[in-house]
Amino acid sequence: MRTDPNLEETHEPPGKLWRSDEYAADNPNSPRINATILSLVRNEEVDGMIQSMQDLERTWNHKFNYPWTFFNDVPFTQDFKTRTQAQTKAKCNYELIPKDHWAVPSWINHDLVKESGKMLEEQDIQYGAMLSYHQMCRWNSGLFYHHPALKHVRYYWRVEPKVHFFCDVDYDVFRYMHDHNKTYGFTINLYDDPKTITTLWPETLRFMEAHPQYVLRDSVNARAWLEDKERRPEHNKKANGYSTCHFWSNFEIADMDFWRGEAYEEYFRHLDRAGGFFYERWGDAPVHSIALGLFEDKSRIHWFRDIGYQHIPYFNCPNSPKCKGCRKGLFTDGEDFLYKEDCRPNWFKYVGMG
Repeated sequence: MRTDPNLEETHEPPGKLWRSDEYAADNPNSPRINATILSLVRNEEVDGMIQSMQDLERTWNHKFNYPWTFFNDVPFTQDFKTRTQAQTKAKCNYELIPKDHWAVPSWINHDLVKESGKMLEEQDIQYGAMLSYHQMCRWNSGLFYHHPALKHVRYYWRVEPKVHFFCDVDYDVFRYMHDHNKTYGFTINLYDDPKTITTLWPETLRFMEAHPQYVLRDSVNARAWLEDKERRPEHNKKANGYSTCHFWSNFEIADMDFWRGEAYEEYFRHLDRAGGFFYERWGDAPVHSIALGLFEDKSRIHWFRDIGYQHIPYFNCPNSPKCKGCRKGLFTDGEDFLYKEDCRPNWFKYVGMG
């Protein structure tokens, strides 16, 4: 990638787009489809959540009024509910995660989890010994879409506290996903820390060997992106064959029918039994990305280049008059070494910019 494509003038995606006519929050016959904005958040993160809500409401959702659905492993306080509902005209739903979705599975060895956590800490792996972080990664990987509150919901836009949105988006992104047969949308594409996922790819290969019917042919899938070893060969080596490239899942707009499908459900069950969510620090980002790269047509994965976004320390900053507060082409405002974490060049090389 000689220059950042975000330096080029950025436009809306081509094709039919739904505008904000008739999307009033109280219109029962609006063009809204079965979709929600989704956030896993704690009561004490309310200030950061409000910041994120204000940005997304200002740039997009005040025009379309899609509901917000908040999840927590403990009940939400009235203060959290009152303050978040005040940010939007859309409906807010406050949901409790079932205990069996958050609990450590019965087959996991708790002594081994503690020992593994110490080893991860010694390697300076962030959150390595924090059990709740491992639980969160597992829930985000393979359980959130089974929550009863999402039973009749197909699409979601994941939003975390303390993120920023910079660009006016004047079309219904959920309708775009549906009408253009897209499964997954991302903004940022990174390398992962190989020390956190040393057995994830070997377990994936075991799954593929046992279930070859789920893996699309290489001309259709994005396996080359997953296995690249040219750009950062040390990552591929330490991760035992996986490039560690992944979609940064704190932003994802996706179709839950993919996660609910047979291929992904079988894959998640295989990984869950292997124990890496607790013995290592497998994250939902590489798990989702590997599954998409193997089991989905790469043409159904979309880079939302027109959505300006920041989750510290990375950005997606388009060159568009619709954007404010985000310098075009900016990838990070952190140290220079962070630029090597950008895996978009590999995605563009193997897949393209669609």
